Amino acid sequence: MTTRSGPGQGGRPDPGLDAIMSERRQLINLAYRLLGSLAEAEDAVQETYARWYAMSPQQQDAIASPGAWLTTVASRVCLNLLGSARARRETYVGEWLPEPLPERTEWISGRPDGTTVDPADRVTLDESVNMAFLVVLESMTPAERVAFILHDVFCHPFAEVAEIVGRTPAACRQLASSARRRIRASPAPAGPTARQAGLVRDFKQAWEAKDIDALIGLLDPDATAIADGGGLATTFLRPIEGGEQIAHAWVEIAGRVPGNMTFLERTVNGQPGLVAQQDGVIVTVFAFEVAGGRIKYIWVVRNPEKLRHWTTG
Repeated sequence: MTTRSGPGQGGRPDPGLDAIMSERRQLINLAYRLLGSLAEAEDAVQETYARWYAMSPQQQDAIASPGAWLTTVASRVCLNLLGSARARRETYVGEWLPEPLPERTEWISGRPDGTTVDPADRVTLDESVNMAFLVVLESMTPAERVAFILHDVFCHPFAEVAEIVGRTPAACRQLASSARRRIRASPAPAGPTARQAGLVRDFKQAWEAKDIDALIGLLDPDATAIADGGGLATTFLRPIEGGEQIAHAWVEIAGRVPGNMTFLERTVNGQPGLVAQQDGVIVTVFAFEVAGGRIKYIWVVRNPEKLRHWTTG
């Protein structure tokens, strides 16, 4: 490196700073997929940069590829967080769900200004941050998740993954293979987004009309609904199993909806979803998985700590 990537001296901007900070979006993308929480991802990336700036200028200059260094450190920070998160979630009130993301331009750029997303980012986003995919990731061990995301999603060779995970390349290859089996065992993709959007819209209309028969027709007989309130918002604590049971539960919910609440169609993790807005503030986010032309899963996030990016804009 010919310039030090740190704060400018004497009030002058450091030309290396832009290069270092340009990695932030990629690091947030990586950390979110590893942790399932945008808040935790931001903390992990902040910790990564803190470690970079804790080094001396000479130490920074000795690093041939700052981007690779940042990725390695961020991945290790996330791996440690995943281990502690598993313990924390054992005492979590009710079910734990990944933090839902609003429309991609509002989070991938870090600001709600409609910044255009690079095509490469859009492809990665579509394939690896929908709620169904993230829920499957939650079933993996921390090492499986890190090996799979780094290799299969971000295309890092197993030799690099091994250095991060602290295992041999062969062991990391096995971890990724095990993770792939979990992915393959999950339902097939929903198909065209327009078809899923139509189902979600029909579900919203049937729900607002309290039409149990219509709801049952839209739900897979073996559908499951899971809610996450984190003990901070009222919701059902255990999953609701069966399309008919979900339909009855949703009609019951409709009967208790306050007059100042409205339901709107929104993009959730790159897929058609719904939000509940009360006095103009989003209080619930609904994500859906569609399989075989019917709704297979409904994920309901009400924990206000996971809705920060929906309420702050």
